[in-house]
Amino acid sequence: MSVELYSALKERRSIYGISKESDVSSERIVEIVNEAVKHTPSAFNSQSARVVVLLGEQHDKLWEITKETLKAIVPAEQFPSTEQKLGSFQAGLGTVLFFEDNSIVTHLQEQFPLYQDNFPVWSQQSSGMLQYVIWTAFAAEGLGASLQHYSELIDEKVKATWSLPASWKLIAQLPFGTPTAEPGEKQFSPLEDRVKVFK
Repeated sequence: MSVELYSALKERRSIYGISKESDVSSERIVEIVNEAVKHTPSAFNSQSARVVVLLGEQHDKLWEITKETLKAIVPAEQFPSTEQKLGSFQAGLGTVLFFEDNSIVTHLQEQFPLYQDNFPVWSQQSSGMLQYVIWTAFAAEGLGASLQHYSELIDEKVKATWSLPASWKLIAQLPFGTPTAEPGEKQFSPLEDRVKVFK
């Protein structure tokens, strides 16, 4: 493994302090996402991942939708802290939305009934790989990000706002921007408890 890849893996952390100012162009961000979507593996080469990149006002709109949605369900006394957290995501440069196209998953279940219970699991695994690839690639570009999961709450509003297909299921959100704070120290469990090698 190259030194550069090791470095990128170590740099990928949950960064919650982010800003809109960045030397990374919109074109470069889209290039990273396109390459990741193209080359991240998927079971049966299903290519079921779908991604939406929101920048500028569109990014802000997402987090306003999320605020409105949560304000309706979070107790009033708890909402200020929730609003502050959502504001920290909105302070960033953009957000990557990760979807899976359920029509492809359903088609594969029908085509290969022996594996029908596995396809939803494999779909999620593929999405997780794509999330990690983009997150790590952003870190290599000097961008901070954190993975968020408001999917069930905002899925329908997101699809309606950006006229996305009904078969797309929202999985996760990755707000990103220039880091304004360092991540906290990360604790690691002993590797000998997590990795077994047999020769």
